[in-house]
Amino acid sequence: MTEPIKEFSLDVFSLKGKVAIITGGNTNLGLGYAVAFAKAGADLYIPHFTPDTAEAQRLIEAEGRRVKFIQGDLSDNGYVRNIVDDCLKEYGKIDILVNNAGTNHFEDVTTFPDEKFKQVTDINLNAVYYLGHEVAKVMIKQGGGKIVNIGSVLSFTADTMCPGYVVSKHGVIGITRYFANDLGKYNIQTNALCPGFIKTEINAALSDDTTFYDKITNRIPAGRWGSAEDLMGTAVFLASRASDYMNGWYLSVDGGFSTTL
Repeated sequence: MTEPIKEFSLDVFSLKGKVAIITGGNTNLGLGYAVAFAKAGADLYIPHFTPDTAEAQRLIEAEGRRVKFIQGDLSDNGYVRNIVDDCLKEYGKIDILVNNAGTNHFEDVTTFPDEKFKQVTDINLNAVYYLGHEVAKVMIKQGGGKIVNIGSVLSFTADTMCPGYVVSKHGVIGITRYFANDLGKYNIQTNALCPGFIKTEINAALSDDTTFYDKITNRIPAGRWGSAEDLMGTAVFLASRASDYMNGWYLSVDGGFSTTL
């Protein structure tokens, strides 16, 4: 009974020898996940939309890890299939998938363009399903794997001016639970990481708005917005053997935002 406890090692948090796909892993929070995984020992495969990959390559290779990039649009199912095929060609396996890529559009619901709603839900929700669906086939053959979907504090509540984002991030939790239920028997664990309000380049307009920034900060018990570093340890946990008996759940890393009124 006590032998497994005695033999416990922090090696369960290691990603040594693993291959991880991180969508949008070249910038913002995705870059934080990618660097964290590299530090934990993983090689990276990064599908990206924007062309800026130099910093991600520099930081990952500085950890002695390999990285391969593939540029495209995740709303294109052909690109999704290419991601899986090319990653297998490059590394021969896929151990971890982080569905991180996302987008948003802010506008009142009465004028919110249909094409923007479709764009946001295609990237934030549909791509999570389609890429997870393709990667799961590989993981089943390999005997297991980890899928980490990136949700949000808006996976559980709503804000104004962003219907596509709210709907898609609620859906991410549903996909996470479905995959966990259907893939658990194959030793594939699917969980969600739900960041709170994090200061990044992509949401600079929000954090630079003093009124909005103060309103949000006053609701966060930690007394500050988060940073990419606040999410890196949780991401490694969800991708590692340390989370092998966690399946279909979510971890909110939000400084306590979700606990307050």
